[in-house]
Amino acid sequence: YPWQHAPETQLSKFNLTEIEAMLGSYTKVLFVRDPFQRLISTFMQGMGSSPSFSSFVQDVLDSRQHNVPVAWKPLVGLCQPCLIQYDYVVMFGFLRQELGHLLRRAGLPVDSHLPKFTDTQVWWTYSWLSEQMFSELSLQQKQQLSHFYRWDLAAFPFSGSLLSD
Repeated sequence: YPWQHAPETQLSKFNLTEIEAMLGSYTKVLFVRDPFQRLISTFMQGMGSSPSFSSFVQDVLDSRQHNVPVAWKPLVGLCQPCLIQYDYVVMFGFLRQELGHLLRRAGLPVDSHLPKFTDTQVWWTYSWLSEQMFSELSLQQKQQLSHFYRWDLAAFPFSGSLLSD
């Protein structure tokens, strides 16, 4: 359906037959990241107006009943992995390896034009930062975050996620 497709066209604008045909003709890739690390990244980028991480998390928890911003909305709600059969799920922390594999599988050249990914080099920093910021939260906030992201934690193998404990 290339004549109907424009970059800004949302999938919901098509009927079910067209959606199934389009999804069947695309290679579908989903990029995922531990929800707690997404929260830290959002906070560090100043996307919340809270002065502390704990108050930012409280804002996130308070917003879960309303219009949840994409920056911290659970991935299951954004990407519908139960409805869309993704061909690849690429996890933060393995981008360079998985992107090279994905390009080879798609028949595209894998060469020096790949950007330099730093996700594996900064993994230890995220681990340390996650533990520090997690320790700022109350037990109730930790439990509420685990509940808020329960479907993401069930759908994707975020081994070592602080929210899955």
